[in-house]
Amino acid sequence: MRTMAVKTQTRQQNHDLIEAVKRYIRQHIDEPLNRERLAAVADFSVPHLHRLFRDCMGESMGSYVRRLRLERAGRKLRLGAVNITEVALAAGYDSHTAFGKAFKQQFGLCPSDFRALNCQAATQLLLRSQAKKG
Repeated sequence: MRTMAVKTQTRQQNHDLIEAVKRYIRQHIDEPLNRERLAAVADFSVPHLHRLFRDCMGESMGSYVRRLRLERAGRKLRLGAVNITEVALAAGYDSHTAFGKAFKQQFGLCPSDFRALNCQAATQLLLRSQAKKG
């Protein structure tokens, strides 16, 4: 019985630490984020954090960061950002092409087609993206 209580407590602590890492990522999304810094936030080794994050979130930390940045880029496009290259650079992509490929993989549309959607349709795509991984 005691072992189960310890496992539950550890599981809750791990969940809390993953939430702290997610919060740190959201607060520093405009900065370069490396695995070592994120592991330090949780006071875990890089491999241990990677394993726990994937188990908890269903995606790697890199995928999580990429998805958040692409969702933010989608919101900028929905709000009328005109220059897709500027949006791409702000999302951490070195080129319009790389951004376009990642964006299409995430949302099923290239950035210019996404930008052409009405606000409601664009919002629905953003919400679906968020709901996939929460």
